[in-house]
Amino acid sequence: MSQTALNLVAISIFLMTFSVLLGPLINLSPTVPALVTFAILGIATLDSFSFQGKGGTIFLDLIAGFSQEHRDRIIHHEAGHFLVADLLGIPVTGYTLSAWEAWKQGQAGQGGVTFNDAELAAQLEKGTISAQMLDRYCTMWMAGIAAEALVYERAEGGGDDKTKLAEVLKIIGFSESAFQQKQRFHILQAKNLLQENWESYQALVQAMQQRASVAECQSVISQK
Repeated sequence: MSQTALNLVAISIFLMTFSVLLGPLINLSPTVPALVTFAILGIATLDSFSFQGKGGTIFLDLIAGFSQEHRDRIIHHEAGHFLVADLLGIPVTGYTLSAWEAWKQGQAGQGGVTFNDAELAAQLEKGTISAQMLDRYCTMWMAGIAAEALVYERAEGGGDDKTKLAEVLKIIGFSESAFQQKQRFHILQAKNLLQENWESYQALVQAMQQRASVAECQSVISQK
């Protein structure tokens, strides 16, 4: 079972436990939480087998979206990716800030910044990659974590970014013991870039909050 489905199961267990404890106090019929729990479990099962976890991801993302801090974290995280990519010459092609937006655009996961990475893919197909390109992409992948750390002192997101970095390092022959070292190094590199261009970063965050286009976001960066 996927992690998303497991999260839905955890929610259903919490709801059932909560209703057992407080139901008698608010005269809540036990039928109501039972039906809700079975519905969530049904959604988790159907989603795992029919939608590869996308439905559950959207559902959980919608719940998390009620938190202003969660929404702000996503924007600051993705703005980190966007700015560092732009500074390092990695073409940004779009961005989404929720799983629902990503699904509407045919993307997997919870959304994020998308890039034209044809050059990277071409090199990886050959099983090799230039040191300069590796550094650029590794720094860009770690930039979301770096941005969260700078704004909130710690990062909550970035699991997919770490996985992507690890997959590329594995393809080109790095040992697993080198992954953590590379992560720390490129997080530091991304932090330095963000701090050196902090006004551009803050302006980009505001632009992305307003769902500005990629071209408008790039214009905001260049004006700072």
